[in-house]
Amino acid sequence: MWVDSRERGLLNSRGDRDNRPESAGGKAGDVLKVDFHLHTAEDPVDLIHHDAWTLVDRAAEAGFGALAITLHDHQLDDRTLTGYARERGIVLLPGLERTIEGKHVLLINFPRAAAEAVVTFRDLAWLKSRRNGLVIAPHPFFPGGTCLRGHLDAHADLFDAVEWTYFWTRQFNFNARAARWARAHGKAIVGNSDTHDLRQLGRTHSLVAAEPHADAICDAVRAGRVEVISDPVPAVELARVLGGMTLRHPALNGRRLAAGRVVRRRPVPARAVGE
Repeated sequence: MWVDSRERGLLNSRGDRDNRPESAGGKAGDVLKVDFHLHTAEDPVDLIHHDAWTLVDRAAEAGFGALAITLHDHQLDDRTLTGYARERGIVLLPGLERTIEGKHVLLINFPRAAAEAVVTFRDLAWLKSRRNGLVIAPHPFFPGGTCLRGHLDAHADLFDAVEWTYFWTRQFNFNARAARWARAHGKAIVGNSDTHDLRQLGRTHSLVAAEPHADAICDAVRAGRVEVISDPVPAVELARVLGGMTLRHPALNGRRLAAGRVVRRRPVPARAVGE
């Protein structure tokens, strides 16, 4: 995949080539294709067309080895879905995109109740001190009130990694500042799609050198054994993705977060029954 040479120098923030995963041409099983930031129709905030089952199917076809479905302020906990993904070679990492003091933070591999209870950065520090979870800063320097920006400096010690997201072009790249921040602070960079539209899946992702289970994946990211694979998004595709997200925005559709509960959930697909 194409990455401009100026960005390539930023993507692996630690600068330690011995810790980086082998290329995709390495021995089978050495590297997992991972995305730590994905939304589905089960999201309590965003209106999204594809459900978690469809996402798993598409990710399996694309060769992913691990995914984190990160709904807004709700951690999807479905053992049937987890088994369905496992049968297709995918580890489902527990995760959510939690709103903490008004800012979005990705919490990966934490217990559901504890992750959903975090409302302050002090809460997050307490949780992180007791669990082997991964804390990722999503799109931290993008324009938007929920992006971390100065909070990333104020709470740098709480973050294990910074996101390089799908949303960039050759002309506009808010990821570059995040990558420079990660390099300056010795943090890993992970590639995520922030999928709201299945066209996003796969263009930006991570290669993680780890065994296929949640703790090992989190440990590998913290150790810097991760590489970002990313293409800039063609203008037409980006316009369609952003246009769809705008039209489905909860402010335009009357959807609201209801006490942390999912407002609309799809039934288990017939194909999963009995599997």
